[in-house]
Amino acid sequence: MKQLTIRFEKFFAVLVLAFVFSGFSGVLDAETFRYRHSAGDKYRILSVVSEDVLINGALNNHSEIVNRISVEVTDVVDGTGIISATFMTSEEAVLAGEVSSKPAFVWSDEYLSVFSRDELGVYDISDSFFMPVVRNVPVFPEEDLQPGDTWFAEGEEAHDLRRTFGLLSPMLIPFVAEYCYEGTTEVDGKTLHLITVEYSMYADYPAKVSTAGNVPVSAMGYVNQEIFWDNEAGAIETYDETFSIVLYTKSGTRIEYRGTSSSEITERPTVTALDTVANVQKQIDELDIEGAVVIADERGLTLSLENIQFKADSSYLQESEKIKLRKIAGILESFPDNDLLISGHTARAGSEESCQTLSEKRAQAVADFLQSIGVKDKYHIYTRGYGSSVPVADNATAEGMARNRRVEITIMEM
Repeated sequence: MKQLTIRFEKFFAVLVLAFVFSGFSGVLDAETFRYRHSAGDKYRILSVVSEDVLINGALNNHSEIVNRISVEVTDVVDGTGIISATFMTSEEAVLAGEVSSKPAFVWSDEYLSVFSRDELGVYDISDSFFMPVVRNVPVFPEEDLQPGDTWFAEGEEAHDLRRTFGLLSPMLIPFVAEYCYEGTTEVDGKTLHLITVEYSMYADYPAKVSTAGNVPVSAMGYVNQEIFWDNEAGAIETYDETFSIVLYTKSGTRIEYRGTSSSEITERPTVTALDTVANVQKQIDELDIEGAVVIADERGLTLSLENIQFKADSSYLQESEKIKLRKIAGILESFPDNDLLISGHTARAGSEESCQTLSEKRAQAVADFLQSIGVKDKYHIYTRGYGSSVPVADNATAEGMARNRRVEITIMEM
């Protein structure tokens, strides 16, 4: 059976994955809830979705989806934040009965979304953007709220079906969400407010019936969320969610996506400052790491390991390189809040297809080793292969080929 997967990443402005829960206080004082936007704010969101995909009631595959979002508030106009966000989505899908063997998520395509959100949480965003998936959650009423108060607000989900069904625009599913303000709780000395959200969705797409292919003609589903809101910051602190979304296709196939999602947020620590670059280069020199070059660019700080040694035409790391990577691990530990991107490059030898495959495997091998010695977990380390498409030297010479045969470790700032 063909494997079908769809990305249902959930995006919110300020999210943190883990929290310590304590009992609710049942505060009687009314609260005013508003988003607070500050121009220049930058942060990174990591959304993790665990999802089962069922086709006609039978489990087809389990997917784990990581959506990495770099966010910047570029301007604020009368309380409304103008937001620019870059999304990178990676997915690992394992067919029913199989076991995953991947040590890290593969870096996927990036795309930009620009939108505004007012103080109440209402979005203004073009239908051409695929992200964020969930728009207008939460939306607050103008009135102050006390524990037990409920309200309703319209929202919308936008789903990306390009890969699965070839649809060139988002599938939009409107909904009306029911909110309840439950009360407050203390988390690590911070007062947070619990807001529960429930909504059901349904939409028909009759215009798509006449199109070619087995495309969706209807969608339905439900979402239940617990949102912990930081009213002092005017932002979501964390959320937990369960969801189920069912698509019926033109041929009558029933595809269900059900699972859970959660997110974390970190600030985007600067790593490309001149003193940071100089300090990393100094450590490399002191550790006598041969063939390592430090480069700063718009993505972050990159340690380029030229002429990295694998067994011939393989992705098996030589022991000498493992020693080198253990030294580099000590440097990477100084950047606990930054994700890592491991990029593989090859010299031009053989077909470009074989070079591409080898570069991907070598990047995975380095990521696997760094993960095995505890540098990062799989949700904070990504891999990407470039084949021989980005040479730094002339492949006509042995010296040039050695330099092109490299792995780059980027300490990501974006």
